[in-house]
Amino acid sequence: MGQFIELKSADGFAVPAYVAQPDGKPRAAVVVLQEIFGVNSHIRAVADRFAAEGYLAVAPATFARVKPGVDLGYTEADMAAGFELKTAVAALPGAGVLPDIQAAIDHAAQASGGKVGIVGFCWGGLLTWHAACMLKGLSAAVAYYGGGITAEDEIARQPLCPVMAHFGDQDHWIPMEGIAAFTKAHPEVEVHVYAANHGFNCDQRGSYNEAAAKLARERSLAFFAARLA
Repeated sequence: MGQFIELKSADGFAVPAYVAQPDGKPRAAVVVLQEIFGVNSHIRAVADRFAAEGYLAVAPATFARVKPGVDLGYTEADMAAGFELKTAVAALPGAGVLPDIQAAIDHAAQASGGKVGIVGFCWGGLLTWHAACMLKGLSAAVAYYGGGITAEDEIARQPLCPVMAHFGDQDHWIPMEGIAAFTKAHPEVEVHVYAANHGFNCDQRGSYNEAAAKLARERSLAFFAARLA
C-alpha cells in the first residue's frame, strides 16, 4: 500500500501524489497518470502493481490545480464531472499541469535513484504523450487509449523517448483511421491494437477486457524492463 505525499511544482504549487514503494531498493521508477476520474482506487491499484514489480510508482493528482481530492467512480455522473474537470485543466494558462508531471518525474528519479518511465490512461494517455514529447528525464512512455492523441496537432509532436501506445479497435473515442494516421506518422512508436473498447484496462469499468489488459500489461512491463534497466 502506498501513501499520499506533496510535491513542489516549478511555480511552488503543492502537488499531491500517491507514492507506492517496492520492497527493497527500486529497480527504477514509473509515473502513473490518471484518467478523468482522479487518483482513484483503480489508479492507486495500478501504482501498487508497479511497486509489486519492483518499481517506485508516483501518481500525481493532475486535477489538483482545479479541484483537490478528486476520487470518482465510473457512473455517467462521474463521467460528466470528470469531463468538466478536464475542460477546466485545459483552460489553465501557460503549461497547465505539465510542470506538476515534471515534479513527479523529478521526484521519481531522486527517490528511486534510477531511470523513470511514465504510463497514463485515457486523458492520462494524452498527458503521457505530451510528457514524452515535452518533458525531461523520461526513458520510456506507455500511453493507453490516449484521448486526443490521434488529432492532427498531436500527431505532429515528436517524442524524446521510446513510446508504446495501446488502443482498442472498438473505441468510439479514438477511431481506427486516427490510429492508422498516428501509426503511419510515428513508425518509431510501438503501437498495439486490441479487440477491445475504451478503458479496457480498468477492471472497475464495464468495458474491462481481461485478455487485452493482461497482454497490454505484459508488453508494457517488458517495454519498461528493457528501457529502465
